[in-house]
Amino acid sequence: MIFGRPTPQIVDHDQPQLVMPCYHRIFGDPMDRDFPGAQVAYFAMGCFWGAEKLFWQTDGVLSTAAGYMGGSNRNPTYEETCTGLTGHAETVRVVFDPSKVSYRQLLAVFLENHDPTQGDRQGNDVGSQYRSALFTTSEEQAAAARDALAEFGPKLAVAGYGPITTTVEPAPQWYWAEDYHQQYLDRVPNGYCPVHATGVTCG
Repeated sequence: MIFGRPTPQIVDHDQPQLVMPCYHRIFGDPMDRDFPGAQVAYFAMGCFWGAEKLFWQTDGVLSTAAGYMGGSNRNPTYEETCTGLTGHAETVRVVFDPSKVSYRQLLAVFLENHDPTQGDRQGNDVGSQYRSALFTTSEEQAAAARDALAEFGPKLAVAGYGPITTTVEPAPQWYWAEDYHQQYLDRVPNGYCPVHATGVTCG
């Protein structure tokens, strides 16, 4: 039982990706568009609505999307992910121009705008889908992520926070979230998705 409800049956969806990419509401491009010379990074930092907005507002970012990563099922739905049984984390896909913004600068956005010490939660959002994780696409990203966490941990400790729980993992399969989640806070400007910043900065 989960919260008094029958445990839902979680299945692998063998069909192709359930959600096809659409046009980005902010940038106007197809969300699966290739950008020559661009790089891709994946950030899980709690509710993906607010996290995606942070990144689409960052100079040098070319595209963003909400999706699911890090679980055991293929083509998870939002409802399945929210049970915590699939193991997926709400994740933001960020396509960026490395000549205008570095991965290290994107890591600062990530670290400064959530609490990376809370384990499977962000504030009142509780569950493994809200965990803090960095899904890296290269060894260079993985090294930068580990270095940033090592530098940020002592700063959090001085401010009274516990150990960082953020995981650094090679990027697994990416699954697009349903269309209504994409750029949600542009569709619903007053939608609920608070940023759980600690006030600790990377600078």
